Amino acid sequence: MAYNLLCNVVSYSKIQPNAMKNLPLLLLCVLVMTSCWPEDREPINGIEFDGTAYKPIYATEAELQNVKVTESLPLTSPGKIYLLDPYLFVNESGKGIHIIDNSDPKNPKNLSFISILGNYDIAAKGNWLYVDNVTDLIVFDISDPKQPKLAKRIANAIPANSYPPFQNIYFECVDTKKGTVVGWEKVPMNAAPNCYR
Repeated sequence: MAYNLLCNVVSYSKIQPNAMKNLPLLLLCVLVMTSCWPEDREPINGIEFDGTAYKPIYATEAELQNVKVTESLPLTSPGKIYLLDPYLFVNESGKGIHIIDNSDPKNPKNLSFISILGNYDIAAKGNWLYVDNVTDLIVFDISDPKQPKLAKRIANAIPANSYPPFQNIYFECVDTKKGTVVGWEKVPMNAAPNCYR
């Protein structure tokens, strides 16, 4: 578009000989005008915006602190697994831990669920189960796997990320005023958000 304007100015200057005196001024005006035109966002790292991006899921401090053992839930997005024979502790990505009695591997029994927002990782040693609760590390006494007990919470033991766990994606920038990010969801968006990774 800037090229077309420049061609028009040059053509006009050929028709109007006196306009040659003003050519530098006209070129400057064209340059200033083209810098103000909105342009489509250039792809980042060759990745075009496809109309979808990741949006943060927020939780309040009270919601994060509300760690409790509930009735069993179906597994929908399982993550890591820890075996304390015959029990399995299965992470439900972003939501908590399933406790499963695996005494009969052909017929495992889903016993209960530990609800922990922002939980993606688990580890265990002996009778202790270690889980993340966004930035906090929580320790459970699992000496009786049917009744896990919250033993300790270590605040801010894990560094926080302000981006989704994916590469080459567009995402909505985190706004800490809305709460703490406990997960991400891919949603349709009318325009590319400001953040990319």
